[in-house]
Amino acid sequence: MDHPGADFDESVHQPNRLAILVVLREAGRADFGYLKSALGLTDGNLGRHLVMLENSGLISVSKGYEGRRPRTWAVLTPRGKKALADELQAMRKLLARLDQPPS
Repeated sequence: MDHPGADFDESVHQPNRLAILVVLREAGRADFGYLKSALGLTDGNLGRHLVMLENSGLISVSKGYEGRRPRTWAVLTPRGKKALADELQAMRKLLARLDQPPS
């Protein structure tokens, strides 16, 4: 039996990327400013994580306007939803091992 930690996906498991995916799952879509504020990230740090997630096909990023203000929006892709669900399942398996009495 493989250890549940072996199922973690490095592109998802990194704390800031995992937090971005969770916020997007909760919100459906979020703009750059909201993500930055909610997660306490700098522009550069958030931008780097969004690029990585987009390049992995886990999120889709679009640019547009809200009124006259430019906005950058992020949404989870179907692949991103599955990757997040898989990551959470691996975490649940790992936690379940801790609930078992030691052998």
